Amino acid sequence: QLQASGGGLVQAGGSLRLSCAASGRTFSNNGMGWFRQAPGKEREFVATITWSGSTTYYSDSVKGRFTISRDNAKNTVYLQMNSLKPEDTAIYYCAAGRGPAGGTNYNAYRYWGQGTLVTVSS
Repeated sequence: QLQASGGGLVQAGGSLRLSCAASGRTFSNNGMGWFRQAPGKEREFVATITWSGSTTYYSDSVKGRFTISRDNAKNTVYLQMNSLKPEDTAIYYCAAGRGPAGGTNYNAYRYWGQGTLVTVSS
């Protein structure tokens, strides 16, 4: 129901835009989030956005470089990633929250996409 795309290989300092498209149902009333998992590490929170898009929140590691946004008419959430660093290398997952607010906790999310790989070379 959630399909993440837009990952790829990019040099440090470059940009990528991830998309998360929903199908089969609408998530316009749900908070949405992005998480990532690097090799050998646990899945970590990246960014979240409320159902209306009025409020966003970021992890300290990406604040000021990444921007989460959504287009409810298209049932799609985006993650614009600028000034990428090698430590941003991970599989990025989008998720739909259990409620309208989203959140930073993994357990706040009910639906998960399959992930898209982002690789940042130095």
